[in-house]
Amino acid sequence: MANHKSALKRIRQNAVRRTRNAYYHKTARNAVRDLREMTDKKKAEARLPEVFSMLDKLAKNNVIHKKKAANLKSSLTKHVAAI
Repeated sequence: MANHKSALKRIRQNAVRRTRNAYYHKTARNAVRDLREMTDKKKAEARLPEVFSMLDKLAKNNVIHKKKAANLKSSLTKHVAAI
């Protein structure tokens, strides 16, 4: 167990951040899944920038790697173009 007040605070902060990051990560994964299941091109094109924004924010905050975000964006763009 931690022996310093600052270490106790760090443990609390990490727990809050871990929970928040998990929530945002799961939300983005669901958005990607939903976009991949779309069959209507107009709806998919409208949804694409929102999903891109989610992925960029996750990469900016180091929740996911920036290259993973780039790969997801690339594959989603190809998917929407092929609909």
